[in-house]
Amino acid sequence: MKAIWNGTVIAESDDTVVVEGNHYFPASAVDRKFLLPSNTKTHCAWKGEAHYHTVFVDGDANPDAAWFYPAPRDAAAEIKDRIAFWKGVKVTE
Repeated sequence: MKAIWNGTVIAESDDTVVVEGNHYFPASAVDRKFLLPSNTKTHCAWKGEAHYHTVFVDGDANPDAAWFYPAPRDAAAEIKDRIAFWKGVKVTE
């Protein structure tokens, strides 16, 4: 699977975990040079607290387009150390 935004591959892996229709990439498969820190956090009743990154490619920012669960609840343990994308980031084979 590949995560593409602004014509640039920002993540690529054959080892994604799909939860609620979202592909969670191993953190090691994400090119960190395209991620900027964000202070945004949200809460999911069964996964826990999500933290976000802004995706930044070629001078364009996509705020909070990547998210991860640094300490997921037991029910979502399989997404620990993984990052998912949305907000226009295309995830494709």
